[in-house]
Amino acid sequence: MKNLRLKSARAALDMSQQQLADAVGVSRQTINAIEKGDYNPTIKLCLAICKALGKTLDELFWEET
Repeated sequence: MKNLRLKSARAALDMSQQQLADAVGVSRQTINAIEKGDYNPTIKLCLAICKALGKTLDELFWEET
């Protein structure tokens, strides 16, 4: 499932995939894969992404049912 909330939050801060990747210590391809739904990040990476974007886990990663 695509993570459009992550992409939207990143775009709202005018942050590129590369800038977010640099902020959390992963490759741009990893951020791209998370946004496309091809990669399930660890909780540690989820928390780092949330901190970098100023969002909560629920806001970015909780799946709506």
